[in-house]
Amino acid sequence: MRNERILNTITRREALRRAGQGGGMLGLAGLLASQGLLSEAQAGPLSPRKPHFPAKAKAVIWLFINGGPSHVDTWDYKPALEKWHGKSLTEFDNTFNKFTGFFSEAVGNVMKSPFEFKQHGQSGKWVSSLFPNMAKHVDKMAFIHSGYTTSNNHSPALFMMQSGFPRMGFPCVGSWLTYGLGAETDNLPAFVVMSDPKRRGLPKGHSLNWSAGFLPSVYQGTWLKPQGNPIDNLHRPKHMQAADQRHQLDLLRQLNQQHASQLEFEADLNARIESFELAYRMQSAAPEALNIAAEPQHIQEMYGIGDRRCEHFSRQCLVARRMIERGTRFVQIYSGGMENQRSWDGHSDIAGNHTQFAGETDKPVAALLEDLDQRGLLDETLVIWGGEFGRLPIAQKSAKPGRDHNPHAFTCWMAGGGVRGGTSYGETDEIGYKALIDRVHVNDLHATILHLMGLNHEKLTYRYSGRDFRLTDVAGNVLHEIVA
Repeated sequence: MRNERILNTITRREALRRAGQGGGMLGLAGLLASQGLLSEAQAGPLSPRKPHFPAKAKAVIWLFINGGPSHVDTWDYKPALEKWHGKSLTEFDNTFNKFTGFFSEAVGNVMKSPFEFKQHGQSGKWVSSLFPNMAKHVDKMAFIHSGYTTSNNHSPALFMMQSGFPRMGFPCVGSWLTYGLGAETDNLPAFVVMSDPKRRGLPKGHSLNWSAGFLPSVYQGTWLKPQGNPIDNLHRPKHMQAADQRHQLDLLRQLNQQHASQLEFEADLNARIESFELAYRMQSAAPEALNIAAEPQHIQEMYGIGDRRCEHFSRQCLVARRMIERGTRFVQIYSGGMENQRSWDGHSDIAGNHTQFAGETDKPVAALLEDLDQRGLLDETLVIWGGEFGRLPIAQKSAKPGRDHNPHAFTCWMAGGGVRGGTSYGETDEIGYKALIDRVHVNDLHATILHLMGLNHEKLTYRYSGRDFRLTDVAGNVLHEIVA
């Protein structure tokens, strides 16, 4: 167990006070930490730390499929839907509750998938026609087909998938990982979030989805704005010279340190001081990292830069690779915005909804996997595809039939980062209504992600309000079957 609230606040302050003032000490501390010559506490909250055990994965890119993608229309092939098409779900399962989804008054009959499935790769994985490009990489992927969660409502389901709890106020996966492992870069955020275009809005719950909760705020995600400057105040004011800004920050640090000395256990103040210095260093590093125009033309075309249908997601995937390449620990990209047709929330016209969003993401995600692989980065980067829940195998009554929320079953996949590619774990029933074999709770998914990063989910804890909290609460089992 680590207690950052006491450990970092006292010893880091003492190290800075004794060694001198200003940014020079920060640079020295970073250099000494990288050489293993400072203790974990002296090195600072984001200095790289050793995992609990050796692991291949050093970074994560989570492609968050916001809104709840339909597993039976994407990766979980269910030919029995043809047989049951048009029949009541109660004929298949007499325990079906019309309140399973979100719209109890619009419950229809079982509906076959509007998409064709074909087998791909040496593994023979059945994949929907939605993903002609990602289908080429199924032998890199480990599929989890028996996921289930606790809520049929977006906000609590999002919080559950992000933090392991179906309510706000708890640290998300990215925050736990940066708390446990630190960052491998001194001049870029350790945890970065990108969202869909502004017209679609943020996911429900907004920035609480990448909150550090009760962890020190230095571990929260940095949101890159989808339009304009991706980070506020990224550029130095034109009237200010570099030396002037450095003197200003040195004075600010001195005053903050003087104030902090009177607050022995105030970790958030140290986090705020650290954020000023990171912002300063980012002024030179972030523009270069975000400059996808520096990429060769064939790489840009591979991702889909210039293709209006997918360009926004293409840019984000390419930025994700550049950030990971430069030491960022965790990148999360949201496909889909606030609700319904602005996300994968296909309540009406599931065919049109999923065709649109798959068209925006299929080519960029396939390119990301290929690019990471050819650069030798896939082995050390864990790529995750998945949303907050699945969808029911029945039609939701509307002008064009859709599918309602389904907390009883969802599919996600992982690739790279020590994953056993070309495998599938768990099964739903024959029409995809419920996870049936080797069921995987969200806690199990989180335990596996931490394990692939070299962290024991039972040992990664933080004391808050008199209790030792962890990402997996009091549950969670690692899915060793998908670990290479």
